[in-house]
Amino acid sequence: MSKSIYIFGFHSIESLLNTNPESVLKVFIQTGRKDNRVNDLNETLSDLKIPFSGVDKNDLDRIAKGEVHQGVISEVILPPLLTEDALLSSIENLSEKPLILILDSIQDPRNLGACLRSANAAGVSHVIINKDGSAPINALVHKTSAGAINSLQIFHVTNLSRTIKSIQEKGIWVIGLDGDSSSKLYDVNLTDPTAIVMGTEGKGIRQLIKKTCDQLVTIPMSGNVESLNVSVATGIALFESKRQRESS
Repeated sequence: MSKSIYIFGFHSIESLLNTNPESVLKVFIQTGRKDNRVNDLNETLSDLKIPFSGVDKNDLDRIAKGEVHQGVISEVILPPLLTEDALLSSIENLSEKPLILILDSIQDPRNLGACLRSANAAGVSHVIINKDGSAPINALVHKTSAGAINSLQIFHVTNLSRTIKSIQEKGIWVIGLDGDSSSKLYDVNLTDPTAIVMGTEGKGIRQLIKKTCDQLVTIPMSGNVESLNVSVATGIALFESKRQRESS
């Protein structure tokens, strides 16, 4: 059964109404608000036949639990998190060369959400997340992803190393981002069926996952910083793949 969460604020809700309105179950609007933005939202909800109701500000504060809600909260249904079997079946049935994002133990929900946002923008076909050690898909992840999670195929797997080996058997070349590698991201062919593995900031990809990858690469940097935030590095890697694919 799919899980529902609450999301807060006009931007998050309006974005979801534009991209995935069927995921919106109902909307709560602060009683007494009659400004243009609320009127426009009411009109959109009426056109989409999505139920909405006025709610006292104290009740909205209670639901939001400290988050800034701007007087509007929506209950939305999360997409189901898919299994490894579904992943392998999906890869087999693809007509185009897949670009897969593998996230190894991303524990910060903001980083996870930002990675998912970049994945959606870069045209990623599948996102693989390990169940243990990763942040749960919650309201903060949803907000940071700008609703991208409702437009992605996200697979939760128990054994990430085994899953990587399984997709390698399907012809996917697996590239891990590793700051200690001597190979540069920009020198690697990313136009073939590819999976890009990202690890946590600081620790990076776990050793077992590194050993499972076909190749390790680094993002060349200037300056004196030792590493990039994982969501920034993810965006760079994915859009390099997108650039190569559009140029080939």
